Amino acid sequence: MGVSGAPSGAQPVDPFDTTSPAVAVVDADGLIAHWSRGARDLLGHRARDVLRRPAGSLLADGDDDAVLARLRSIERGWDGVVTVRHRAGHAVRLAVRVCPLVAADGERDWLVVGCHAADRRRREGYEAVARALLEQSPIGVGVLDRRLRYRWMNRALATMEGCSAGGEGAPADGSPAAAGDRCGTGPVSPVVTRQARQVLASGRSQVTLEHTPPRRGTPRRGRAGHSRLRSFFPLRDRAGRTLGICYAALDLTGRDPARERLALLNAAGEHIGTTLDLGRTVRELAEVLVPQVADFVTVDLLDVVRTDEFRTGEPADGTAMLRRAVRLSIQEGRPETIVAVGEPAHYPARYPQYRCLTTGRPLCEAIGAGTPWLADDPRRRQQLIQLGVHAHLVVPLRARGITMGVVTLLRWRNPDPFDEDDLLLVEELVARAAVCVDNARRFDREHQAALTLQTSLLPPALPGHTAVEVAHRYLPADAEAGVGGDWFDVIPLSGARVALVVGDVVGHGLHAAASMGRLRAAVHTLADLDLPPDELLAHVDDLVLRLSDEAEAADRGTVIGATCVYAVYDPIARKIVVSRAGHPAPVIARLSEPVEFPDIPAGPPLGLGGLPFESAEVTVEEGSVIALYTDGLIEASDRDVDVGMERLCFTLAHPDRPLEEICDVMVRTLLPVRPRDDVAFLVARTHVLGSGLVASWDVATEPSAVHVARENVTEQLSRWGMEESAFTTELIVSELLTNAIRHACGPIGLRLIHEHALICEVSDASNTSPHLRRAGSTDEGGRGLFLVAQIAQRWGTRYTGSGKVIWAELQLPGA
Repeated sequence: MGVSGAPSGAQPVDPFDTTSPAVAVVDADGLIAHWSRGARDLLGHRARDVLRRPAGSLLADGDDDAVLARLRSIERGWDGVVTVRHRAGHAVRLAVRVCPLVAADGERDWLVVGCHAADRRRREGYEAVARALLEQSPIGVGVLDRRLRYRWMNRALATMEGCSAGGEGAPADGSPAAAGDRCGTGPVSPVVTRQARQVLASGRSQVTLEHTPPRRGTPRRGRAGHSRLRSFFPLRDRAGRTLGICYAALDLTGRDPARERLALLNAAGEHIGTTLDLGRTVRELAEVLVPQVADFVTVDLLDVVRTDEFRTGEPADGTAMLRRAVRLSIQEGRPETIVAVGEPAHYPARYPQYRCLTTGRPLCEAIGAGTPWLADDPRRRQQLIQLGVHAHLVVPLRARGITMGVVTLLRWRNPDPFDEDDLLLVEELVARAAVCVDNARRFDREHQAALTLQTSLLPPALPGHTAVEVAHRYLPADAEAGVGGDWFDVIPLSGARVALVVGDVVGHGLHAAASMGRLRAAVHTLADLDLPPDELLAHVDDLVLRLSDEAEAADRGTVIGATCVYAVYDPIARKIVVSRAGHPAPVIARLSEPVEFPDIPAGPPLGLGGLPFESAEVTVEEGSVIALYTDGLIEASDRDVDVGMERLCFTLAHPDRPLEEICDVMVRTLLPVRPRDDVAFLVARTHVLGSGLVASWDVATEPSAVHVARENVTEQLSRWGMEESAFTTELIVSELLTNAIRHACGPIGLRLIHEHALICEVSDASNTSPHLRRAGSTDEGGRGLFLVAQIAQRWGTRYTGSGKVIWAELQLPGA
C-alpha cells in the first residue's frame, strides 16, 4: 500500500486495499502502460520516467524477454515476492499480485498490485491468528444482525448453542468460507436475545457469566459444573453505524465446588425476584434449585403469609398449617407429591417440616424404609420409596425475623446425599429468596389494602336521578403501578339539578387513596352548600393546601396534588355549568351536532393556591351524552393526548346507543389490557323536565299575596293529582313566603317542581341566609323554619347571582 508498517498492537490494514496501493498496468508488449501515485510513492519513479518502458527494467535482476514470457504464462493470477530497484538505487522487496486483463479481441494486458513484503507478512500473520481463533479455538463466535438473527457462526458456537449448520457460510470479508465456518440456522436462545438487545440499545459491550447445570443424576466426583462466559459488543461500519452484534462465548468446565456454588448464586441473583408477584417469586426459587441442587422441590407457605398475623412457636393444635405454593421436579408431568399446588399441606409434629417451622433451623436426613416419621403416613412413605428417594432436606423460608414457610428438597436420581456444602448453598439461596418473598408479600398486602380502601371510598352504586342517566367505569392500575387516587361521583342537588364530578389525586398507593377519600368527602360537603362550581373548587384548593402543609409539618415527605372537574346540570334550564382544576375538559356528544370539547377555562391544579377558577355555561339538548374522565383514558394507548381525544370522539359518535355499550367501546378503543395508570370516567345522558312538571309565579311583596300563592299551589297540585299533599305544601309555602316578605326584598318568586319529590322554591333578592332556631315559650314568632324542617324531607338555601333561593322537598304521596 505504500505504508511501511503499523503501530504495535494495531490491526494491520490490508496492504492490497484498492484505496491507496501501488498499481501498474503492463500491456501486451511488456511495456508499462499505467503508473499510479501509490507506485510512485513506493519506488520513487515518476510516471513520465517509466511509462512505455519494459517492466523488466525495474527488476533488480530482470530480463525483459523473460519477464514478458512469465507474464504471458499467467492464466488466472499470480502472487509472489520480487526485488525491484528503487529510483534512489537501493533494492526493495515487494509482494505483488498479477492479474491478466483480457480484452474482447483477445489481446492481454496485466494488472500488477504491489506493497512492501513486510506489510504483506504482517497481514498474513493477522489473518492466521483470526483464522485459528475462529476455527481452532474453543471460543464460539457468532454475528447477529439488527433483527437479532444469526448471520454467521463458527463451529464452536454452533456446538454450544445447539444450532444446525445450514451449509458453508461466507465470511464478512467475502473470502471463501473456511471449513469451520457455518451459517447458523437454529433459533437464538432467549438469554442471547435479551443480552444482545440490551447491547443493541445501549451501544456498549456487555460481559456476563452464566452457570450451566451439571448433567442430571451424575455422581459428584464425575459431574462437571459449567459456567459460560458470554461477551456481546456492537459491530459498526467505518461511518459508525451499527451493523449488528458480535457474540463470543466460552464454556468453562469447573470441577471446583466453590466456583460452582458461586456461579449458581450469581445466577440466582439474576433469576429470583424479577417481579413482586408472590407466586412467581417462589417459582423462580424452585427453578434455581432443580436440577442444579435437588431432583424435586416444594415450597409451602403459611396460610397467613398475606397478613401480619404470623404465629410464633409451636402451633396450638400440633399441626403445621401450610399451603403448597409451588412444586417442581426433574420428571415433567409425573407428580411426586400427594399435595397439589394451592391445597393445604398438613405436617404432624414428628415431620421435619413441622420441626423446621417451629425451631427455625434446617433439617437434613436420609430417607429409607425405616424412617420413623414416615410410619404415620403410609401413602407418603410408599410414594417416596417407589421413587427411590434417599436424601431429604428441609429449610425454613425466613426473612426479617418472620418464618413464612418451608422449602423441601429431595434426591433420588442424584446419588449424592446432601452434605454441609449443599446445606450452606441451599440456606443462602433460600435466604435470598425469602427476602424477595417478603417484599412480594408486603407489596401484595399494601396493594390489596389500598385497593380495598379506594374501592370503599368510591360510591358502590350511583344514585338514580331524573335529570341524567349515568354509567361509569373504574379500572385500577396494574400491580406494578399500584393503586391511584381517581374518583367519580354523582351528587343530587336542589332544584332537580345534579352535580357530576371526576377527580384524580397525584400518585399511587395508600396515601393517594386516603387523600382521594378526604377530597371526595370535601366535595360532597361543599356540594350540599350549593356553591357554584368555581367557588367549590376554590374551597377544595384551600383544603389541598392545608393538607399539604400538614403533611410537610409532620415530615411525611409527601405533597398532595390533584385535578378535578365539577359540572352542575340543570334539567329545567337545559344548561350545564362546568369548572375544572387542571383536569381534561368534558366532551359533549349531541344528537344533531358533531362531538365537541366545549371551551372550559383551564384552572390550575388543586394545591397551587392563589389562582382563580372560572366557570363556563353550555346549553345541551335532551339526549346529549356528557363524558367526564381522568387523563389516564386519553393517555393510555400511546401517550399522545391528541390521538386519545380523537379516539374518544369516535367512541361517542353515536350518543343514542345504550350507555353501558358506550362505556365498553371506550374501554376497548382507548385502553390497553393493562393500563399504566388508574382510569375513571363517567358518562351521563341528559334528560329535561318539561313545562308540565314545573310551575312558577311572581309574588307581590305584601302579606295578602301569601293567600293568592296558596290558592295557586292548590290548583297546581290538583292538576298533578296530588291533593293529598296540599295541606303540607300550603303550610311550607306560607312560611317561606312570609319570611321572604318580612325579612327580604323583592322581586319574590315561587316555583313548584314535580320530580322524584315535590320541590318548593321561594326566591328573593336578599343575600341574608335564614337559620333554624328554637323559639321561647313566650315568643310570638320564630317557629316557621322549625315547622318546615319537621315537615320537609330536606330543606336549604342556595345563592344566585340576584339573591337566594330557599327550597324544601316533600315526599310524594305513596312513596
